[in-house]
Amino acid sequence: MSVAKVVELLNKQKRVEGMVHSQNMQRHDLVETLVHRQHQAELENLLAKLSSSEIGAILEALPADDALMLWKQIPSERENELLWEVSDVVREQLAGSQEPGFAESQLNAFELVDGRLRQVAITRRSELEGVRPIWIDLLNSTRAERTYVGQHFGLELPDPGEATDLEVSSRFHINEQEEIHLHSNFLLDRAGDSRSVPVAFILHKGVLFSIRNEELPVFRLQRRRARTQPGYVSDCYDVLIDLYGADVEYSADSLEDIYGTLGKVGRQVLSESMSDEDAAGTLADIAEEEDLNGRIRSNILDTQRALSFLMRCRVLSSGQFDDAKQILRNIESLNSHTAFLFDKINFLMDATIGFININQNRRVSQLTAWGVVFMPLNIVAGIGGMSEFSMMTQGIPWPLAYGGLILGMGFAGWGTYVVLRYIEAKRAASTRTPRPQQTALRT
Repeated sequence: MSVAKVVELLNKQKRVEGMVHSQNMQRHDLVETLVHRQHQAELENLLAKLSSSEIGAILEALPADDALMLWKQIPSERENELLWEVSDVVREQLAGSQEPGFAESQLNAFELVDGRLRQVAITRRSELEGVRPIWIDLLNSTRAERTYVGQHFGLELPDPGEATDLEVSSRFHINEQEEIHLHSNFLLDRAGDSRSVPVAFILHKGVLFSIRNEELPVFRLQRRRARTQPGYVSDCYDVLIDLYGADVEYSADSLEDIYGTLGKVGRQVLSESMSDEDAAGTLADIAEEEDLNGRIRSNILDTQRALSFLMRCRVLSSGQFDDAKQILRNIESLNSHTAFLFDKINFLMDATIGFININQNRRVSQLTAWGVVFMPLNIVAGIGGMSEFSMMTQGIPWPLAYGGLILGMGFAGWGTYVVLRYIEAKRAASTRTPRPQQTALRT
C-alpha cells in the first residue's frame, strides 16, 4: 500500500508540474515553485510515517528514475540508515560511491595480536574486510546493521531487547549450526538510576558477538584490561568468562555501596528521635537500596546459570573451567551478602516505621491529655448554662455569679493539669528506678 501511495504521489507530481511548466501565465516561476513545495510536503509527511525498512523496500521496488526522485526527498539525517536497507546496485544508483557507515563507537572488532586485544573501530562496511577478530561488539545497532554483520560472518544476530524476552529455558542454548547463544542481564548502577541492561552473546566459529543497546562499565573495563595486560585473553571464551567475572566484581562494588548507605541510615534510625520528614526520607533511601539489592541478586543468579551452562557445554579449557568455578564461588559469597542485606533492610524498615508509630502515639497522647484537662471545664460550663444555675444565683449580680463560675472553671482545669503532671512524673520515675529483682540479678 505504501509503494502504491508513493507511486501515485510521484506520478501526480510529474503530471501537475508538467502542466504548470507547459502553460504560459503570469508569475510562472512562483506558481511552479508553490506546486513543487506542495507535492514535496505531501511526500515528506508520508515518508515521516514510514520506517527505514519500509522506505528501503519502496526504493527497491521503484524504477530508477522514480527511486532517484524519491531519494531527493529524503532528509539528509536519514540517508545513512536508508543506505543499509537497499542493495549495492540501488545504493550506487542513488548515492554513487557513498557507503553506509556505522555510528561512532557502534561497532568494534577486537583482534588478538601478541597476546593482547587490538581494537579496530569499524565505521564503514568495507572496513570489515580482512578483519580476523575474536570479539565483535555491537552497541545500539540497527536491524539492518545487525543483518549485514551477520551475513558477513555467516550467522543471524538478534535484537538484545527481544532476546531477553524469551523464556528462561531458551536464554542459553546451542542451535543447529552449533552456535552457543546466551542472553544475560548486566548491572548498570548510576547515581539515582540502577537497572539491568540486556546483552545477547553468540559464540560462532571462534568469534564472540556481543549485542547491546547501552554502554556498560563492565565492557569498558574488559577492553582496558585486554589492551594493557599481555596474555589476559587467549580466545573468545576467555573474553566471555572475563565479562561475566567483571560483572560479578561490579555487583560486589555496588553491594559495598549499599553497605555504606545502610550504615548512614542505621545511625539515623538508631538515634533517640526521628521526625516524620526524616522518616519519610529514610524509607525512600531504604526502598532504593532494597531495589538495587534485589536487582544485584537477580543478575548474579543469571550469571551463575550462564556459567553453569558454559561448563556443561564442555567447550572450556581446564584453565577456563577453573576460572568459571572461581566466579561461581564468588557468586555464592555474594548471595550470602545479599541475604544479609535483605534482613538488615527489613530491620531498618521496621525500626523506621516504629518511629513513625511512636510519633503518632505521642500526638494522640497529647490530644488525650488536653481532652482530660477540658473535660471538667465542659462539665462546669454545662452547669452554668442550666436554668437551675440562674435560680441558685438569684439575687446575686450576674457579673459576680458568672465571674465566680469562670474562676471555678479555671481552678478545675488547673487542678486537673497538676494531677496529670504528677501522675506522669511518678510514672517516669518508676520506669527509671530498677526493680529489686533486676538489681539483685545485676549484682
